[in-house]
Amino acid sequence: MSTAAGFSPASAALPAWRNPAAWTKAADIVAVLLALSLPWSTSLVGIFGAVFVVVVAPTLDLKSFLQSLKQPIVALPIALFVLAVVGMLWSDAPWGARTYAVSPTAKLLVLPFLLYHFERSTRGTWVFTAFLISCTLLVVMSWLVVLQPSLSLKPPIDAERGVFVKNYIDQSQEFTLCAVALAYPIVTLLRAKKFALAGLLVAIALSFFVNMAFVIVSRTALVTVPVMFAVFAFLHLKWRNILMIVGAVAVLAAVAWQASPQLRGTAASFSKDYREYKEQNRATSIGLRLEYWRKSLGFIADAPLIGHGTGSTRGLFAQVATGGTAEELKATSDVVGNPHNQTLNVAVQWGIVGVVILYAIWFWHLRLFRGEGLVNWIGLLVVVQNIFTSLFNSHIFDFHEGWMYVLGVGVAGGMVLKAKSDGAAVKPPSSVTP
Repeated sequence: MSTAAGFSPASAALPAWRNPAAWTKAADIVAVLLALSLPWSTSLVGIFGAVFVVVVAPTLDLKSFLQSLKQPIVALPIALFVLAVVGMLWSDAPWGARTYAVSPTAKLLVLPFLLYHFERSTRGTWVFTAFLISCTLLVVMSWLVVLQPSLSLKPPIDAERGVFVKNYIDQSQEFTLCAVALAYPIVTLLRAKKFALAGLLVAIALSFFVNMAFVIVSRTALVTVPVMFAVFAFLHLKWRNILMIVGAVAVLAAVAWQASPQLRGTAASFSKDYREYKEQNRATSIGLRLEYWRKSLGFIADAPLIGHGTGSTRGLFAQVATGGTAEELKATSDVVGNPHNQTLNVAVQWGIVGVVILYAIWFWHLRLFRGEGLVNWIGLLVVVQNIFTSLFNSHIFDFHEGWMYVLGVGVAGGMVLKAKSDGAAVKPPSSVTP
């Protein structure tokens, strides 16, 4: 009889370095370490991502793994990486810029290994639990930094209120994902009358929202949180419950609005930044994005099919920069290598071909998580969050958010595939009428 991971008991007699079950457990541990380190470190995430591929390699059944690469959920991310590599051939950017622009797509190559491994592993929930625990500890650290700013690891010149490490955008992404993801298990536990555990998860979820309301939150999170909750409500709640929750949320939002100057200031900055950009050409956050998008559309019109090539974006912006010196910080004079929109980022470099691949990735990953259950909910939420935040950023290419996507889709997707294969294995054959 084979074990749950697909290995026979006889493998236990093998030396550890030849034992597939030992390598599988090691890969699980590395994935957990990757999840634990994601809110805190970039270098550790890169290290653990590479180590995971190395540790999984001895467990691969080559024929089965190569077969899995034909699935759209795997083949399309690889295709985007290949396009980035091939796109260096028609780019006018320096070769250093071309190779640098390929690196944001390289993390997608870990996705096939995650999907393959967690289709066979039984420890996928370890990874999600580790990420939740790590983000909960980061909430605690965020409050400590509010009380004692010197605790922050960020240099004083880059210090942000309540941010211990990285930046407030990454932190808001983590807190938003965890808080909304907890909605499903909370509702499930309440229906099962397990009030104590449900109360604990409610407290954890509220800790994320309270921190974002009273410490710091990104404007991207303010826009995407309602969308994510709407997805949950329409998928998992009845209309009566939806109306009750909308009412409760409206009351809580009003209280938070009145009690939190930080929240009001963040929301008010939308219109303030836009006015200063339109009237004074100032390099505000919203103004710069609008300027990046406007110019990017012009670049795309010049090379719509296959774009300007990998790493070409910064050079294109440099060619059209006008309107002031660096000291004046004018929006029209800013030069960037990222237009802060995933679609535009892809289209400028690789045209319609790249956009078709990008949208196909999102479509097939959304399709993967169509079923019921917590794992499907987590996977769906990861993809939905990435799609909507990518309206304002390049969140597949950005290091932190890109790894959130790869890890979330890889682990949840593998677990979903495992559940489907297990269900097919135990399903009795249909009777055939002669």
